[in-house]
Amino acid sequence: MREIVLDTETTGLDPLRGDRLVEIGCIEIFNRMPTGQTFHRYINPERDMPAEAFAVHGLSTEFLASKPLFTEVVEEFLEFIGDAPLVIHNASFDISFINAELDRIKRQPILRDRLVDTLLLARRKHPGVSNRLDDLCSRYAIDNSRRTKHGALLDAELLAEVYIDLIGARQSQLILASETRITVTSGIGDTPRRQREIPVAPRITEADREAHRAFIATLGDKPIWNDFLPATA
Repeated sequence: MREIVLDTETTGLDPLRGDRLVEIGCIEIFNRMPTGQTFHRYINPERDMPAEAFAVHGLSTEFLASKPLFTEVVEEFLEFIGDAPLVIHNASFDISFINAELDRIKRQPILRDRLVDTLLLARRKHPGVSNRLDDLCSRYAIDNSRRTKHGALLDAELLAEVYIDLIGARQSQLILASETRITVTSGIGDTPRRQREIPVAPRITEADREAHRAFIATLGDKPIWNDFLPATA
C-alpha cells in the first residue's frame, strides 16, 4: 500500500488570519517502507515572516522571495500525493493550510478521510505523556540530532520512521525477515543466510571459468582448488 508522509512549515498558526504555507515536504512509503521518492518545495508566501515563525524554521522573507508561488507547484504536489493516504503529525494543522492554499486558487480541498494523524495514534498508544515529534523520536530511539530547527522534509523523514514504529510495522518486518532466513551448510558450520526474493544473476562467464581452469593446471597434481570444483569441471 502506498502512503505519503507529509509535513509543512508556515508563517504562523492560523490560515484564516492570513498565515501562509512556506514549505512542503513529502516522503513516499510503500508497504510501510520508504521508497526514496520525495517531494520538497519552498513556497513564496507573498507576505512577511513573523519573528516567532522564523525562530522555529529559519526561513526568512528574503530567502522565500525568490521561491515559486503555491499555484506554480500545486500540480506537481497533487500528482505526487495522488490518492494515497496522508500520514501527518497533528494533521488538522497542516491540512488546514494546504486546503486554504487550494481554496485561494479555486481547487478542490483534500478530504479529511484520507488523513492518518500520528498525533492521535500516539495519544492512544502513549496516553498521559507528551507526544511531540521530538518526544516520539526519543521514545523509539530515532536519531533526530539534525533537527536543530523545524524543516518540512526532515520532519517528514523522521515522522516516517516514527510511524513505522508507532504502528508496530518495524517489528513485523523483523519477524518476516527472520522467517525468510534459511540455513546454508558449509565446511565450517551452519550459517544462517537471508533468502533473496530474486536471485542475483551470475557474473562469471565461461571465459572466466576457462581461465581459472588453466590457472589450476599450473598448480601441480593435487591443487586444493579441485576439492571445491564440481565433478563436471
